Amino acid sequence: MQNEAITDEDLKKAKQCLECPVCNRARRKQKGLAFWFVKKIESGICPACKAYEKVYQRKAHEPMPKTDNTP
Repeated sequence: MQNEAITDEDLKKAKQCLECPVCNRARRKQKGLAFWFVKKIESGICPACKAYEKVYQRKAHEPMPKTDNTP
């Protein structure tokens, strides 16, 4: 990925993707219709999914990283 500047509009659209119930289900379950749908449309059609990828450097269908709170 190129080092493109992240704009306020990118952040707003990435937040939409974070709040999207279909994308959330795809990230959480990693299977099923929602996962397939998000995986197929994220880079071609949905501007929110494109912004999510630009801001977070991962695809909209990829799971959220687990946080490890052990010292």
